[in-house]
Amino acid sequence: MQIEVLKSKIHRVKVTGADLNYIGSITIDIALMEAANIIEGEKVSIVNINNGERFETYAIPGPRNSGEITLNGPAARKVHKDDIIIIITYALMEFQEAKEFKPWVIFPNEENNSLK
Repeated sequence: MQIEVLKSKIHRVKVTGADLNYIGSITIDIALMEAANIIEGEKVSIVNINNGERFETYAIPGPRNSGEITLNGPAARKVHKDDIIIIITYALMEFQEAKEFKPWVIFPNEENNSLK
């Protein structure tokens, strides 16, 4: 039996931009992506702390150490600059493997999205 479990989480980062005129996705500082083990094109769930919105999109890398967190395309309507969000990924795995799996969870500095 396979179950879906938390794979990665970037806990509480500040939205730096919202670009409606883009084809879609979320741009994430590549340093944050690497620290959370998120790859380009990976499906991500977004939870907006400020308004309760929950939605899915895919990750694209932004400039390293820029702190960039930009929602693009239709997702830009679900956030405002300076909102605080959580970025989550999940993975399917066998039940026994899941019992021992340890997710990558990072807690960036909420003010500038740095890794502290």
